[in-house]
Amino acid sequence: MSAAPGIIQVGPDNRLIVPDGVTVPFIEGDGVGPDIWKASVEVFNAAVAKAYRGKRSIHWIEVLAGEKGYAQTGQWLPEETLESFKKYRIGIKGPLGTPVGGGMRSLNVAIRQKLDLYACIRPVKYIPGVPSPLQEPEKVDMIVFRENVEDLYAGIEWPSGTPEAVKVIEFLAKELGQKIRPDSAIGIKPMSPFNSKRLIRKAIRWALDYHCPSVTLVHKGNILKFTEGAFRDWGYELAGDEFAGQTIGEANLPPDGNAGGKVVIKDRITDAMFQQILLRPDEYSVLAMPNLNGDYMSDALAAEIGGLGMAPGANVGDGLAVFEATHGSAPKYAGQDVINPGSVILSGVLMFDYLGWREASALIRTGIQRTIQAKIVTYDLARQLQGATRVRCSEFGRAIIENMK
Repeated sequence: MSAAPGIIQVGPDNRLIVPDGVTVPFIEGDGVGPDIWKASVEVFNAAVAKAYRGKRSIHWIEVLAGEKGYAQTGQWLPEETLESFKKYRIGIKGPLGTPVGGGMRSLNVAIRQKLDLYACIRPVKYIPGVPSPLQEPEKVDMIVFRENVEDLYAGIEWPSGTPEAVKVIEFLAKELGQKIRPDSAIGIKPMSPFNSKRLIRKAIRWALDYHCPSVTLVHKGNILKFTEGAFRDWGYELAGDEFAGQTIGEANLPPDGNAGGKVVIKDRITDAMFQQILLRPDEYSVLAMPNLNGDYMSDALAAEIGGLGMAPGANVGDGLAVFEATHGSAPKYAGQDVINPGSVILSGVLMFDYLGWREASALIRTGIQRTIQAKIVTYDLARQLQGATRVRCSEFGRAIIENMK
């Protein structure tokens, strides 16, 4: 008999109190979402059953967003969905479509902002056997902490020629002496010490909890001195104020480079860091960065370990987290049972780690590794892997279950 469904509680210091039966809302997703969710949830259920033999269980409840939400409720993101995430303090979702250009803003961004899920956490670790453009992909083992609710993703912008854009341009010219073409579109890039510091705080705590050697602040502060440069400064300030006995600035290391067991706080300019993740990836472990930089960097890192199909994601606040596929909805492949479900499955691994159910997450990791090492893969990996057995999305999920040891 499975454990009765329950609700996660939050104790002191935002520590989770997790019942043996956890209720988890899920969003199936647009496009290929139903295909990859079906494969993924079978893996999740099998892992929990094998790890706990009825002593723990997941109780799934579907909540709506995206095309399915609009079709059934007339809303792209119903308030009931957000309330379910708040109530149960956890959720997982497939990809949601986002139109390019005008129209509806990103639902993914809306969920993060409305629930104050301020840290986008994306681990990037190579799985042996996955095709990679790098000669030594096994050196890639980083985790990106991306600020989630401000920077350019705050979405404060006005189209070219609109009264609002003209008004902002006139204000900047008259009040601050800034010369801007009158036909310009205008966007605002807010970055605050509050949001930057809580993101960096979470990154440093992760490094301490998981014994990571360093946290690197990635920024474009050489040009954007009062936003991204300030992000860097706030990071060093936070480390000194709150983690003085546990961290050390890279500039303060002794000549032999021995950190004495402390986490080293580094910083790198964004464009230089793109070279570092290719040429010297083993020198970095935890990366903390503003929103837009984190978007670029995490996707570039995913390319090094097999692409977005193998890249998990978590959006985490204080006592609330939503895990998600990091790729798009790929509508042209919808219903064909061909897309790699790895992103959602690995996001589920993060979810089980978040719950403290590490036996279940370990089983899934083992199942994925053994399946890929046997060269049983979906088309995105099969076309890069000589001698591979190409399988469908659902078949890949079943192979993972069979390989859970």
